[in-house]
Amino acid sequence: MLLHVIARGKIARSPEAELVARYEKRITWPLKLTELPESGGRVPEPQTPLRTVLLDENGKDLSSEHLADQLEKWRDGGIRECRFVIGAADGHSDEERAGADLLLAFGSATWPHLLARAMLVEQLFRATSILAGHPYHRAG
Repeated sequence: MLLHVIARGKIARSPEAELVARYEKRITWPLKLTELPESGGRVPEPQTPLRTVLLDENGKDLSSEHLADQLEKWRDGGIRECRFVIGAADGHSDEERAGADLLLAFGSATWPHLLARAMLVEQLFRATSILAGHPYHRAG
């Protein structure tokens, strides 16, 4: 299953970009990163069937294990692409939220977009590592 991170705004050269690149190299699943301008831009055509996850402050706060479980269910259910969408500064529209398969939050704190992107890619690395049977430091 393709993991596709779609983010508004450019990460450019930054410490966050270095973190994203570090985890991007470690993920063994197919991974695609798409940057869009703050508004507009063309979202690539999806591989179908797909699932859409919006990073949203009102979303579910899933543990790494629960995120791994969800990805496993989708992958094993024949989903070809899972899109993780990080919105612009004002977040997502009500229409986008209603059309999402999952709203995901990293706790109740507000995170800068660049840091949220790095955290997301790290969690995708962690979830895919859990599914590959690698020891997880918090399990047990």
